[in-house]
Amino acid sequence: MKYFLSMSFVLLCLTLAGCTSSPSTNSNSNELSGQLTLTGSSTVAPLAAEIAKRFERQHSKVRIDVQTGGSGKGIADVRRGVADIGMASRRLASDETDLTAHQIAADGVGLIVHQSNSIAELSPDQIIAIYTDKSNNWQDVGGDDKKITVVHKAEGRATLEVFLKHFGIDNPSVKSDVIVGENEHAIKTVAGTEGAIGYVSIGTAEADIESGVPIRLLPLDGVEAKTVNVASGAFPMSRPLNLVTADPSSQLAMEFIQFCQSADVHDLVKSQYFVPITKGSDIAK
Repeated sequence: MKYFLSMSFVLLCLTLAGCTSSPSTNSNSNELSGQLTLTGSSTVAPLAAEIAKRFERQHSKVRIDVQTGGSGKGIADVRRGVADIGMASRRLASDETDLTAHQIAADGVGLIVHQSNSIAELSPDQIIAIYTDKSNNWQDVGGDDKKITVVHKAEGRATLEVFLKHFGIDNPSVKSDVIVGENEHAIKTVAGTEGAIGYVSIGTAEADIESGVPIRLLPLDGVEAKTVNVASGAFPMSRPLNLVTADPSSQLAMEFIQFCQSADVHDLVKSQYFVPITKGSDIAK
């Protein structure tokens, strides 16, 4: 009888020990799950979408929805709580201190013309004159006798804000012929109009030029509009590509952002013709 009680006591202890240890040995106890919604910059969106696919493959219970609409929309959606993360291809403004920017790459904004355009380069004064309708024929700036078609970005687009700030132009002063939204819309317009000029993400333009789209990037201040010059800091019209959050942010959102900033996605950043950033090397957010 004593032997039976002793064995029963041992079995009970083993059972209790097994129950106590089971949660710590469960490999799925810390598995990420849930949904994220990203909205905003059409420049950042293709990169974010590719990173999201890789993140989802590593975390089968996570789903990430990436939507465009411009940097302004991304920031507004985060503030309203309808997006977990905003995408902004610019620095945060002085009235956006309630948000936090997390840089994932760098990009430059370059001026594009049709491939057939004979102009080699434009000075800042000539660019300002074109966009404020003081010069409306390419002959006025050393080119062929052809009307200039000014392609401009819509309000809320980060490329618009970067362009205006760099050249010190007030948006109401711009006299545009065509208003576009996304970079590809601007590229398509310039590619289809021999006298057109526009400004877009250098990375996007480089990718399209490589695929045969008939556009050309113009140098700025004597520096070629190339990704390598953005990476070195030589190109004057550069910008950070940010993911934007409001406090407090979910664990899932922060895990995704950390992944976007890691060396694990540098190949994806380069494939989109952007410049990878490393910790401590990012430009002002």
